[in-house]
Amino acid sequence: MAHKNKTLATALALTLGSLGIHRFYLHGGVDKLGLLHVSSLPIAGLIFSNMNGINPFYALLPLLISAIAACIEALALGLTPDEKWDARFNAASGARSDSSWILALLLVSTLLVGATVLIGTISRLFDLMFTGGAYG
Repeated sequence: MAHKNKTLATALALTLGSLGIHRFYLHGGVDKLGLLHVSSLPIAGLIFSNMNGINPFYALLPLLISAIAACIEALALGLTPDEKWDARFNAASGARSDSSWILALLLVSTLLVGATVLIGTISRLFDLMFTGGAYG
């Protein structure tokens, strides 16, 4: 069994998490939550193709929700202690994890990106629901 790198898993969750790549890296190609992340792309396409007079933001909503969930997962993965990480993902590999300062930078970046996407999504939804999009 290959050694699973915690820094790589966190980086994948931050960059390609809305497509579930980090889930497939950790759990293989049949991970149900990974497939749920991937399904956000065709759902967004269906919403976009069937938009009749609604705001295009609603087509991006499945991808944004998936990205917010991926940022939460990235924080959970990155903050897992190395011993617990190795017990869960690297029990058969024989190698030990040793997190470095790159992981700390990834966690700070994840918090920045995740908070920005979350606050932006909430504010845009409130704008669309309560003012009909009067502010943008």
